[in-house]
Amino acid sequence: MQSRTPPGAEPGPTRAELDSGLSAELASVVVGARRRAVRDGDRQIDTAHLLHSLLETDPEARAAFDSGAQAVRVLGYLVQRSIGYGLQWQGTVEDSGAVPVVTPVKETGWSPAATTAMDVALERAELRGEPRALGTDLLAGLVTDPDCRAVEVLGRAHVDVPALLRRIDAGCRQYAAGEHGGVASAD
Repeated sequence: MQSRTPPGAEPGPTRAELDSGLSAELASVVVGARRRAVRDGDRQIDTAHLLHSLLETDPEARAAFDSGAQAVRVLGYLVQRSIGYGLQWQGTVEDSGAVPVVTPVKETGWSPAATTAMDVALERAELRGEPRALGTDLLAGLVTDPDCRAVEVLGRAHVDVPALLRRIDAGCRQYAAGEHGGVASAD
C-alpha cells in the first residue's frame, strides 16, 4: 500500500478527546494500539495496530470470528508485522483514500483510516442509543474500509470479511435487545 503523504508529513489530528466516547474496554484497546505504534517505531496508530490490540483484549471481538483458530491466525499475522510481514508499512502513513490527508502534526496521531474506523465505531454506538462504543463497533469500523491495513491482514488470514461483518451486526442486534452474552454467529 503506497502512502499518498509526502515524506516527513504526519496526518493528524490526534484523538485525545475521543476517549470520552469509548467503553473502558475500548479505551484500553486504544492505549494498547498507541503503545504498539510507539514500540514499532510507527508515526501513527493505524488500523492494524487497532485490530491487534482489539483481538488481544476483547473477547467479544474474538468471538465474532468464524472460529478461535481463525482469530489466532489473524493474531499470528499481526505479530509478524514487526519481524517481516508489514515491514513495508514502517515509516509510512496508512491512507486508504477514505478521507483526505490533512496537515502535519508533530506527535503520534491516527492514520486517516484509523480515524474513520473510530468514527464508525462511535456512530454505531450512537445508532444503538449507547453512550460508549464497544470493541465490536470498532471491529465493524475496521472491516468497512476494504483498503485499510486491518482488512489486508484479515485477507491474508483468509477471513471472509463480509461474513465477519454479518456476525458482528448480529451480535450488536443481540446487545441492543438486551442479550449481553457475546456475539452470535449469523452464518
